[in-house]
Amino acid sequence: MKIAIPTAQGKLCAHFGHCETFAMVEVEGRDILGTEQLDPPPHEPGVLPRWLAEQGANVIIAGGMGQRAQALFTQQGIEVVVGAAPEAPEKLVENWLEGRLETGQNACDH
Repeated sequence: MKIAIPTAQGKLCAHFGHCETFAMVEVEGRDILGTEQLDPPPHEPGVLPRWLAEQGANVIIAGGMGQRAQALFTQQGIEVVVGAAPEAPEKLVENWLEGRLETGQNACDH
């Protein structure tokens, strides 16, 4: 399984469309196998969901994401988790795997 996290300066970026890189965290069972930093293509509507699906992402953990983007990720078969805090990618994935990931308000809902 691969979990995508939009990052800026090594932590989750509040809005996935404005991130510097995507941390692609590879997971097997409850173990993190490794993290790869990927440079995203230019942000345009619909591009990132398709690109992340091509990279093998199964889940995206984000701070905020609009409803249309969430629908596009779902169409690509990628589970969307929003409202996560700006933490290190591995910490977010570890908490998600253990069912302890705290998610608050979608940063795009205000």
